[in-house]
Amino acid sequence: MGVVAMNHFTVLTKDLDATREFYVGLLGLTEGQRPDLGFPGVWLYAGGQAVLHVIAGRPLPPDPRGVLDHMAFSAKDLPLTAGKLKARGIAYDLRRQAESGTWQLFCFDPNGARVELDFDPGEPAP
Repeated sequence: MGVVAMNHFTVLTKDLDATREFYVGLLGLTEGQRPDLGFPGVWLYAGGQAVLHVIAGRPLPPDPRGVLDHMAFSAKDLPLTAGKLKARGIAYDLRRQAESGTWQLFCFDPNGARVELDFDPGEPAP
């Protein structure tokens, strides 16, 4: 027995609409089926898997990052993604791993959660 896969992350939000727009409208996750859990929220999917649960209506901790440093997603189309972030006024930090050449783009969601997007080394720079 042991861990066999990552199931999902959960993010608390004070603004469900802004959070949905960031992850769905900007990053391309899709909103999908969520059971009635007795509190507001959404489940966001990638490749048929609910990878991000968003919960509204609960207080956010004083430091929104808490003990989770960041969440990372594999992504495609670095130039388009960087352009979307820039157009929305969202600052980001772009790095390239020395050995693999993988592009790593870091930004923050509307709740202060740090998000990493990893792009194939063959993608062009923005």
